[in-house]
Parts: sequence; C-alpha cells; structure tokens
Amino acid sequence: MSSEKERMLDGELYDPTDPELVADRNRARDLTRRYNATAPDDRTERRELIGELFESVGDECQIEPPFRCDYGYNIRVGENFYANFDCVVLDAGRVEIGRNCMIAPGVHIYTATHPLDASERIEGPEYAKPVAVGDDVWIGGRAVINPGVTVGDESVVASGAVVTEDVPDGVVVRGNPATVVKDLSEN
Repeated sequence: MSSEKERMLDGELYDPTDPELVADRNRARDLTRRYNATAPDDRTERRELIGELFESVGDECQIEPPFRCDYGYNIRVGENFYANFDCVVLDAGRVEIGRNCMIAPGVHIYTATHPLDASERIEGPEYAKPVAVGDDVWIGGRAVINPGVTVGDESVVASGAVVTEDVPDGVVVRGNPATVVKDLSEN
C-alpha cells in the first residue's frame, strides 16, 4: 500500500493531515521562515537555504523575501531565475520552471486541488497536478497559475491573469480566465 506522500507525488487523492506530510510542510515553513529573515546582501545564506528547500536550483537564482511554499522538494528552477516579493508556490505536485524566467510580485502557482464532489471534498482529501513553466517566461504581478497548467517557452503572462489552461509558446495571455491576446512571432 502506498504512503500518503507517495499518493500525493503520484497525483492521487491523499490525506494532507498525514504526519509525514505535516512534518514535511513544517520543515518547509522553517526553511522559508529562515530564508525570509535573511539580510538582503547575504546571497550565500539565501542560496544555501533555497538549495536545501528546492529539489534543484540553477545558477543565478534570486528570490525576494517573503516567499512561501508547501513542501519545497517538488520545486525545480533553472538558471537565471528571479522571483519578486510575495511569491507563493503550493507544490504538492511538481513545479518545474525553466531558465531565464522572471516572476513579478505576488505571483501564485498552485498544484494542489480538491475534489469537485462536495461530500468527498468535505472529507478533506486533496490531489495535485504538476505545473511547468518553460524557458524565457515572464509572469506579471498577481498572476495565478492553476494546477495542471503548462506555460510555453518565451511567453508572457500579464499582470492579474488567471491561467486555467495551457499557454502556447511565444504568446501573451491576459484576463480571467487568461486568453491569448498577442502572438509574439508577429512582431
């Protein structure tokens, strides 16, 4: 029989109150609390803490505190990654962000979701759908990336967009729900 953590990582319904998962979230909260308390010029300590928190981190990773996540170990970021203030990543599932990506203030990325059936949802189970962000992507302030979404290479997600479906390569999306408003290859 699978553990709740294995079920979570496999995208199956799982119990988020499982002691192992609670301990994992507490570990992430401790690391993010320590990260958020670092001095702005202490890049070495920040790098060490993010390296301990995330599954993998490319060169030149900069995340402005405060930063929050559920587990951390499901997050992979490529080289030359920048996230501005108040970024939240609910990483019950894998979050993979490519190289040369910029995330503006207040961006939220969600993998965790809940059953649609009310009686099942009331019981408390969750499941997760992975999120992937390609290379050379810019996500504008207060944008929300929902569970299961892929954002294609060289795309721009406008400020305040709520991304509920995959974003193709090389486009600008905006709105709620986000829709393509510009094909960047037509410049």
